[in-house]
This record gives sequence, structure tokens and C-alpha cells, in this order.
Amino acid sequence: MSELKRHMGLFHLTMYGVGLILGAGIYVLIGEAVGLAGNSVWISFLLGTIVAIFAGLSYAELTSLFPKAAAEYTFVKHAFKNNFIAFIIGWLTAITSMITAATVSLGFAGYFVQFVNLPITISAILLIVGLSIVNFIGIKESSWANTIFAIVTAGGLGLIIFLGMTFEVTEPIDYFDAPNGMTGIILAFVLIFFAFIGFEDMANVAEEVKRPKKTLPRAIILSVVITGIIYVLVAFSVVRILNWEELGRSTAPLADVADHAIGLGGSLTLSVIALFATASTVLITLVAGSRILYGMAKNNSLPKSLSIIHSKTKTPWIAVIAILITSVAFTFIGDIVIVANITVFAVVITFAMINLAVIVLRYTEPKLERSFRVPLNIGKFPVLPLFGFAVTIYMAVQFQIEIMLVGLVIIGIGVVFYLILNKRKEKLDVK
Repeated sequence: MSELKRHMGLFHLTMYGVGLILGAGIYVLIGEAVGLAGNSVWISFLLGTIVAIFAGLSYAELTSLFPKAAAEYTFVKHAFKNNFIAFIIGWLTAITSMITAATVSLGFAGYFVQFVNLPITISAILLIVGLSIVNFIGIKESSWANTIFAIVTAGGLGLIIFLGMTFEVTEPIDYFDAPNGMTGIILAFVLIFFAFIGFEDMANVAEEVKRPKKTLPRAIILSVVITGIIYVLVAFSVVRILNWEELGRSTAPLADVADHAIGLGGSLTLSVIALFATASTVLITLVAGSRILYGMAKNNSLPKSLSIIHSKTKTPWIAVIAILITSVAFTFIGDIVIVANITVFAVVITFAMINLAVIVLRYTEPKLERSFRVPLNIGKFPVLPLFGFAVTIYMAVQFQIEIMLVGLVIIGIGVVFYLILNKRKEKLDVK
């Protein structure tokens, strides 16, 4: 069977990670977050950065051990020696990639309709199809496209930071003003964590990275730190330009901030940049989702056909098509805030298992070579993954009961799918 081709170095992979994180979340959800946390929203982003760093360090150690596609599936399988648990984590990762790609494509379409009069669903489907073609052509082309998207997206946030820092305020701003107290800050933190997720998908292109055991850990940490700094600065900037009540009501918060600072031209510029931001998120989730399916199929946890590599493009083309079809089907879901919460719920469960996997492997596989180790250890025991595990469990119980139920339904569907596939395997083994 053909192998994936290694094209990505530290720069491209770091930019890939920055592009993964600096996607639709910050452009769409910061208004909702400000409405919950007020001027203290920067604290919510700081908390998000800390949790992302905990998870990022754990991913960095695990990718230095097992630089494989379907990363979460691989990590959990090696740690817990249980194919069922590994399958469920891989399933959660794959399904959230599909939902995120579909929902963010609708966000793209909402901006795109300002320039081209097309139905939102049609625009969303066209975007998914177009970016699936890029995904099929190859990881090199995908990483270059994403690098361009990431630079433009970061440029938009850089503009917001510049406007915020140079904006003349008429009254002193209390950056600790929290209209809903610590509860509002925590709720905003849970919501905006959607804006941080994505770096974990860097591990799913491990088989297309040069010197992955060294490059992956460095790129993961760099991307989380870079984006965390940008987010906190953006949070400070937006409340300098617009008061938190107006931001909380806005459906296009960053465009409204630019409009207030420099007029209609600023709003139009940010809308164009938002197109790049949302397109970047869709492209990356399509790439990562197809690699998750490829890796799980390669490990015989999904139909083997999903692991077939195209002879010319060296990409898992059947997995690419599967993600394309499923994501198009999900375009009919809609509300990005609801889906963001569903996605974060699934992600924090995954992060909890990843942090736990680091702890378990320190004891079950102590002799394995680790080119990167999570810092702050007591003997073999890694302290930071324990904090990361505790925080993600706390986050998981902060969601509304409806969100948790949807998450459990997604897990339940995965269980059914696992049982069906296992029965088919048993029949084939008997034959």
C-alpha cells in the first residue's frame, strides 16, 4: 500500500496550527463571550490559553512517542490497551471535524452573501466541495493554502489589536468589570474554548511531517502560545472600542468594532478577512477529518477502503470523499453557537483522555523514547497533565443538559457503529 508523503516542516506545521486555531471561533463567538464576561473577557481567553497549553503539552509528548495519523485513537489505544475506548475517542474526533466543517462553512456563507447573492446552503456546499478538491490534491497544496489563510486571518486580528491600542478612549476602562461575576467569566471561557481547539488536529497529519518526533511537539507549543497571545490582546482591544453591551448584541462583532473605529471600510475589510478565517477552518477540519478516518481504517477499526492512498496525489482519497459527503449532509444543522458547544463538549472529553494517557504511559511504557516530555514531574508522575485532566472534567459539567445529551447521543451512535463493525469482522474471521 502507498504511504503518505512527508512535505511539512516546522514553519508550515506551525502556521498550520495557527490556522487551525485562528479560525471562525474568534470572529464569530467573541461577541457572545463579551456579553457573558463583560470587560473581563480577557480572563476567559487567558484561561482558555492555559487549558490549551496543558493539552498541547500532553499532545506534544504523545506525538513524540506515536507520530501517526488518527492520533487520538492511537494515543488512547496504546495507553489503555482497549480498542473500544480508542474507537470512541477517534469517533468523537472524526464526527466533530465533520460538524465543525459544515457549521463553519455556513458561517462563511453568511459573510459571502454580502458579496455574491447565493443561497447560504448552496454557498456552504460549494465551499466544502472546493476545499475537498484541495484536500484531495495533496497536503503540500493544503498546507500552502492554509498558510495563506492563516496569514490573512492573523492580519485581521492584528488590525483589531492595532485599532484597539491606538483608539482614544473618553473614559477609563475597568478591565476587571464582570457583569455576571466569575460565573460569566467561566461560561465565556467554556464557550470561547471553541476558538482554541484545532491544534490537536496537527497530530493527525504526523505521517506527512518531516522529522515528526521533533517537529510536531515544537509546532504544537508554538502555535498555542502564538494564538493565545493574539487572543488576549484582541480581547483587550475590542472592549476599548465598543462597550461590552453593544458587543454582546452583535452578530458580526469584529466587523462592528472595525466599523466603529474607522468606518464602513473597516467593516468591509473585516468581512473579507472573516471569509478567509472561516475557509481556513473548513479546509483544516476536512484535512484532519480525512486523516482520522484513514488512520482508524489503517488500524482495522473502520472499513479498509478508507485507508486507500491515491497513486498520484498520495492522499487518502476515499476518506476525503467520505468527509466531503458527510460534511455536506451536516450543512443543514445551522446555529454555530449550539454546535460550538457540542464540539467543545466532545473535545474536552477527548482532552481529558489525552491528559490521562500521558500519565498512564509514564508507568506502563516508561522505557519508550520520548524526544519531548511534559515539564514539572514528580519522579515519573507528570503534574501538568493531572491539572489538565481535572480542568477538562470541570469544563465537561458546565454545559447545559441539552448539550450534554447531544454529546452522549453522538457517543451512543459510535458505540452502535463499533458493535456493527465488530460483528462483520467476526463473520469474516469465521469464513
